[in-house]
Amino acid sequence: MSDVALSIEIRPYQAEDAAALTDIFYAAVHGPALQYYSQAQVNAWAPLPPNYAAWQARFTAHPPFVAVLDGIPVGFMTLEPDGHIDVAYSHPAHQRQGIATALYHYLQAQALTLHLPMLYVEASYLARPFFAKQGFSLVRENQVERGGQILVNFSMQKLLKHN
Repeated sequence: MSDVALSIEIRPYQAEDAAALTDIFYAAVHGPALQYYSQAQVNAWAPLPPNYAAWQARFTAHPPFVAVLDGIPVGFMTLEPDGHIDVAYSHPAHQRQGIATALYHYLQAQALTLHLPMLYVEASYLARPFFAKQGFSLVRENQVERGGQILVNFSMQKLLKHN
């Protein structure tokens, strides 16, 4: 593990995180996701300008776990009561540094504490290899319409083993 990964703090969402997490979402979708999706698809997925109020309401309703590096949020991931991972994003400047892995390990520990039987996610092309590495299996490929564009994602699941 790198020194960067060792200094990652995972904590619950705080209201003052909303703008930074919204910016992380937009940076991730309008940056690395362009490897797999067209500009039109990315614009439909994350329309500009960012709707900060809508994201704040979403985070309040479904608080994510937040990865913090040197006091600054660099990633987030949500765990819904039924085991659904709705969003999982890390800032492009901090990708491949253990941010998503640290978030996922924290989330999985929470899921085990809650005795959830499984976790599931609809992963983008970009996120699919990450979740596969965490032990998720492909269930199906999906085509989702957003803003007149068809986006492909992948339903994946992982059965949890309880002691």
